[in-house]
Amino acid sequence: MFHIYKGYELVEAYHKMRMGRRFHPSGAFKKTTQAIIVAIVTLLLWNAPSSWFGIDGLTVVQQRIIAIFAFATLMWVMEVVSSWATSVAIIVLMLVFCTDSGIAPMVNEDEVGKLLSYKGVMATFADPVIMLFIGGFVLAIAATKTGLDAQLAKVLLKPFGTKSEMVLLGFLLITGLFSMFVSNTATAAMMLTFLTPVFHQLPPEGKGRISLAMSIPIAANLGGMGTPIGTPPNTIALKYLNDPEGLNLGLGFGQWMMFMFPLVIILLFISWRLLLKMFPFTQKRIELNIEGGMKPGAHSWIVIITFFITVALWLLDRVTGINSYTVAMIPFMVFALTGVITKRDLEQINWSVIWMVAGGFALGYGLNASGLAANAVTSIPFGDFSPLLILLMGGLICYLLSNFISNSATAALLMPILAVVCGAMGDKLDPIGGTPTVLIGVAIAASSAMILPISTPPNALAFATGYVQQKEMSKMGFIMGVISMVLGFGLVYLMGTLKLI
Repeated sequence: MFHIYKGYELVEAYHKMRMGRRFHPSGAFKKTTQAIIVAIVTLLLWNAPSSWFGIDGLTVVQQRIIAIFAFATLMWVMEVVSSWATSVAIIVLMLVFCTDSGIAPMVNEDEVGKLLSYKGVMATFADPVIMLFIGGFVLAIAATKTGLDAQLAKVLLKPFGTKSEMVLLGFLLITGLFSMFVSNTATAAMMLTFLTPVFHQLPPEGKGRISLAMSIPIAANLGGMGTPIGTPPNTIALKYLNDPEGLNLGLGFGQWMMFMFPLVIILLFISWRLLLKMFPFTQKRIELNIEGGMKPGAHSWIVIITFFITVALWLLDRVTGINSYTVAMIPFMVFALTGVITKRDLEQINWSVIWMVAGGFALGYGLNASGLAANAVTSIPFGDFSPLLILLMGGLICYLLSNFISNSATAALLMPILAVVCGAMGDKLDPIGGTPTVLIGVAIAASSAMILPISTPPNALAFATGYVQQKEMSKMGFIMGVISMVLGFGLVYLMGTLKLI
């Protein structure tokens, strides 16, 4: 994975470090213990008397889904196995024990209650949001394969000149821009590669190296907020906001960018000033020498034209009537027919993220299709909850979890629950701007979590350079995370109360 990206060796080092920790002999006992705890809790919830749950009319299938949900939560939080492996397990457990294609003695509908459709569970892997992910990955692969990303970096960084503080601003803005359309891991790896010769120019006694190294993960994390495809939590939020059988808000790609893009730019400028204040440069000028660029040939022109047409169609979805999911398939078709993307290139698609997200969607499908969500709504007085409390609790839980586990896993757990809770509260959420404020707020909180090297892959890559210490990353990450959530929550609240989303 990622072998065609600049900075591949950084990504490889990161994954080797993660694998080394996971399978180190000292960690084997810990993982075994965690797996046993997960099994005990899951089986306890699976076999407990239904009266334990306090939900009226709870069926056996619904109770099994509660147990599977607990299994997913513990597995993702403890990272007993890879996140995508947990998602595969979620889908298989639901298919075998909760659908009309399950084990015959265990899925007698007269005894266990309404069953899920096996086609519905399997369809979560072909959800339109998954197509949006695939389209984004294909665009990124084509841009890297033809050198468009490096060429854009060279062209876009040139106007910032050689003044140290302006070079820092350039890396922040360009990294943030790339992260709106390209994997933040790939973006961080590429930009850190461009910075390698710059680090050697700076004096070791100064703090300029820290400032530049920190700029990459901060910009990569914040930049992902700017578009629905920038980071998985955004796309997951969009699914529940636009679900025809749920909220059905019809929030488009361009509409998302209309309010999130300015927020990202403001946050990047704030982070620029903070970095300069906390880690000032002692050397006033930096010479940039970025190697690489567009490869000659027809394929490069096809990618350039298709890339900009795709972005234009995404931004004009309300005008053209073509939704963002359909638009995402257009570059896939063009690149496949013209040979820009080959079957070997398809191996570079980050299938682990897609499986991770699909497992979350399967959980959401199970909650709704089984009737568990409706039962919970009638049994728990969500209408009595404070709208502000729902917003703050959702955001805080997401922020805390995302600092320690995948933000995709966190969003996959929280979004279906919050969608149900918000639906139950109805008009009572109007004072804070409605359901979009809560769900988009959670997506913002997920991208704001960047305190630790393990919080996000870009953090880990920057930490691996050796120029950033954990205390420096934690301090800057915490400050920017708080600022990001305050401004982000304020923005979606304002947009919601003005009925712009």
